[in-house]
Amino acid sequence: MNNLYEKNELAFSLVWIGVYVILFSLADGLSDRIGVFKVLTAPVGLSMTAVLLIWIGKNGLSREYGLCSAIFPRRQYLCFLPLILLVSVNLWGGFHPNATGAEAVLHTISMLCVGVIEEIIFRGFLFHAMSRDNVKTAVLVSSITFGIGHIVNLLNGAALLPTLLQTAYAAAIGFLFTIIFLRSGSLIPCIMAHCGINALSIFAAKNSMITDIASPIALIIVPIGYALWILKYQPESR
Repeated sequence: MNNLYEKNELAFSLVWIGVYVILFSLADGLSDRIGVFKVLTAPVGLSMTAVLLIWIGKNGLSREYGLCSAIFPRRQYLCFLPLILLVSVNLWGGFHPNATGAEAVLHTISMLCVGVIEEIIFRGFLFHAMSRDNVKTAVLVSSITFGIGHIVNLLNGAALLPTLLQTAYAAAIGFLFTIIFLRSGSLIPCIMAHCGINALSIFAAKNSMITDIASPIALIIVPIGYALWILKYQPESR
């Protein structure tokens, strides 16, 4: 693991992205075959999260990958408030539990792990590796790659149109989170927002106009507008 990182940081990030996509896809598929929602995904997520956090901490890379507080004064933390709007989006159409108690717990654990893992590998590893050469390219690739990664949901039985919409708004959210990391030097706000969005998805009311139309549109427009505002008014951290 250390050898690959020291030899080629970009290859290291791509390997982690590949491992993540494959392991979670297999875990989701096998969980469905077993008949218990996320029963294998949750332990896989916890294991992968632990490996990443231990490796980063052991090698003293916490600040390098944004596992630290933002570098600007605390009074400017107010710029993170719009993230609350994004976190609440799954509840705009109403609150409706879509799983049993045990499955809701497994889903929540899985989604919290996904929030941590995806921020570390897409914003931390991939963006950091590419930003050494060209920051603008790194922002673009990190955002688009994050969005495209959600197409794998088609392999797990997801419908085409919702998956395409998810890909679009995931890229927009990825763009926002990358800009937050770029400007603040911290992934913590991104991780918290990402975990919140994911975890609350199990409580979203299905088949409502807000859920099917308004939410995806909002998740495209709000992150892009918010990211552009940060670029204009927040100084660079690096």
